[in-house]
Amino acid sequence: MSIGVTTRDRVLPVILLQMLVANATPKYLWVGIGCQRGISKLAIESAIESVCAEYDLDLATIAGIATLDLKANEPGLIDFCRESDWFLKTYSPERLNSVTVARSSQLVSTLVGTASVAEAAALCAARSNILLVPKQKFRLSSTSGFVTVAIAQSG
Repeated sequence: MSIGVTTRDRVLPVILLQMLVANATPKYLWVGIGCQRGISKLAIESAIESVCAEYDLDLATIAGIATLDLKANEPGLIDFCRESDWFLKTYSPERLNSVTVARSSQLVSTLVGTASVAEAAALCAARSNILLVPKQKFRLSSTSGFVTVAIAQSG
């Protein structure tokens, strides 16, 4: 006897149904990430999970991560995106500077050429101005370096 769900004249096995439901989850959130060079996958993962828990956001609705193009080869970021099966979008400092944000940083601008990384990148990737989570800074006590997270919703 097969366990499944009947749809018209067919029975879909539970495993197939689970795959269909998992792939049907709408992906409409973009996580903007700012980080120091050499940040670990664990630090990125912990920061994102913490923000999602605090703001009651479902990790399954995240489409991907957006950041500054200088971070495109960051091993922790690449590993995290690969393991999470998320897209990684990167933007030039010029593109990020074209986005208006409430919390810009002169220090960040001096270091990387844009006054906002996390918020501006999230908004660029989402192609909207709906910032659900303003930038949040994190540091794992066991690692060096900071991770800044912001989350935008696609329009």
